[in-house]
Amino acid sequence: MKTTPEAFLNVIAPYRPDIVVAVACLFTWYWLADLCADAEIPFVLGHALSMKAIHGGKAKNDQIDSQKIAVLLRGGMLPQAYVSPAEMRATRDLLRRRMPLAHTRGELLAHVHNTNSQYTLPAIGKNIAYKAHRDGVAARFADPAVHKSLEVDLALVSSSDELLRDVARTIVKTAKQHDANPLYLLHTVPGIGNMLRLVRLDDIHHLDRFPRVQAFASSCRLVTCAKESNGTRSGTSGATMGHAHLTWAFSEAAVFFLRDHPAGQTFGQSGEKTRQRQGIDHLSSEMSACRLFHVQAKGRLCYAKMLERRREGRRCAGRLTGQPWDEPDTCNAL
Repeated sequence: MKTTPEAFLNVIAPYRPDIVVAVACLFTWYWLADLCADAEIPFVLGHALSMKAIHGGKAKNDQIDSQKIAVLLRGGMLPQAYVSPAEMRATRDLLRRRMPLAHTRGELLAHVHNTNSQYTLPAIGKNIAYKAHRDGVAARFADPAVHKSLEVDLALVSSSDELLRDVARTIVKTAKQHDANPLYLLHTVPGIGNMLRLVRLDDIHHLDRFPRVQAFASSCRLVTCAKESNGTRSGTSGATMGHAHLTWAFSEAAVFFLRDHPAGQTFGQSGEKTRQRQGIDHLSSEMSACRLFHVQAKGRLCYAKMLERRREGRRCAGRLTGQPWDEPDTCNAL
């Protein structure tokens, strides 16, 4: 069958009254989801990784895959993924397209520092991520080939800066049309800048699709699931199940929160690196829980209260069913 709307509708025409369309969340599902929405056909998007873990199998072809999807759907065992709205997909894809550019820029900056260490030169002593600090960096090397190599690196970094700024402007402009109020509210949270709030807005979208905060934290890969048999726990599982972009976003926000928010730095005050890493993981989970409450309350969140509850040994995840927190005057600066 050709992958065209006309061919698909012709094939399913005899079964239209009772049909439910289910597909795996590969990169080609956009057109089929939109077609089913326009034709008012029930559509289910399956989580490809979880589906593979459930049914497995040695042989794989289109007929076997279709039969497996149908059996999982009929038995209520199909792990579902979220069907993002059509109007937000392009912005989300552009945001993800920005990631390779940012990674490449980081690799170029790292190569400059690594080359400086390779030739045992004194530390550069300034943050070359900023254009004003890059003058004279390549001139530190006497060898013409090394000098040229670093000139190329810095020229590519400057070019990447322009591209990243242009992409960011386009993303912010279109994201404001989707949901301007949550986009503004996210900017009031310490540690969340432009890119992190855009990742949260476009990758989370509607929070009411999560029945409870634990489900949201699990979707963000911020909690681990125990493997247990006969009362004996044998490690954890499901580390790769969930949204990798949100894992990065909350972890990054937690690090910036510790760096820029003095009251939150108590999370990282430990002499052991393992304990520090655990503190950041816990803070990421706390921020995800409070992020859910934040948007549900439709107001600015007081992170001082989150820290206070943390010091008292209570998780804010258990407080989500109460009334919105009253924000004291001392938190208006956040």
